[in-house]
Amino acid sequence: MLKYILFLLSEDYEKEANIHREMISEGLEQAGVQAEFFSIRNEGAFHLKNIDRDYTLTVTDKASVFHELYQEGYYVIALYHDGNKEESFSGARYAVEDLPAVEYRSYEKAFNRLAGIPWDILETERMKVRETTPLDIDEFYRIYNNPSITRYMEDLFPDRKQEIEYIKAYVKQIYEFYGFGLWTVLHKESGRVIGRAGLNVREGYDIPELGFVIDVEYQGQGYAFEVCNAILKHAGEKLDFPAVQAFVDENNQCSVHLLEKLGFAFDSEVDLDRHYHRYLKKLKK
Repeated sequence: MLKYILFLLSEDYEKEANIHREMISEGLEQAGVQAEFFSIRNEGAFHLKNIDRDYTLTVTDKASVFHELYQEGYYVIALYHDGNKEESFSGARYAVEDLPAVEYRSYEKAFNRLAGIPWDILETERMKVRETTPLDIDEFYRIYNNPSITRYMEDLFPDRKQEIEYIKAYVKQIYEFYGFGLWTVLHKESGRVIGRAGLNVREGYDIPELGFVIDVEYQGQGYAFEVCNAILKHAGEKLDFPAVQAFVDENNQCSVHLLEKLGFAFDSEVDLDRHYHRYLKKLKK
């Protein structure tokens, strides 16, 4: 959990940052995060011995400082401005510009990604949707163990270790690159993993694909419609997609009925790994 943000700033940029320092600090404090500003007047002139790195995000505009902190295992992001354009922040996964304009949520997302904490995506009345982690895998195997789940969809890897490596790669290659993907669905009241739902990337198509699976124990109670409807709203309002598609086996009538209830319309028949009916829902006029 993010508790502290340290700004380690070069002497020249510190003067500019001080103009907005109070505003930046107050904005972060409202989110429950403490901000501290340090001036770097000489190379290596900073000390973080008393800082709990597990709860701290460090922001710096000095490349030498960035690389030192990175090597020491701190969660650190780069700060770009006109005065450091010639410096190399190679290895930086995240960077910010214009400190007064950066919102807390941006810092939180960067910290969570660097710390391996899954992003919360959305909530419905009965469910919470967040990014998947390897810790979810045992629950996935429990859900997918029911033959009805894999009748019309791909199963998990037989080898649990392969599935773990797949999830790790998925976080880096899909979540970090696209900013969306197939997510984990949790039941709010119990905290239990009850399925997966989200937006996939299908090669050869320029719009995302809706995917979902709900534990058999929770089927027939409106959970699939509730979570998919929220994801479609997220796709249109937050991700700005004009449309979403879905591919379904024509014999999978439960999914066909759900898609129609969600407002999808039949578009075409396609042959991919098997024969599918493609459905389409426009999110924007």
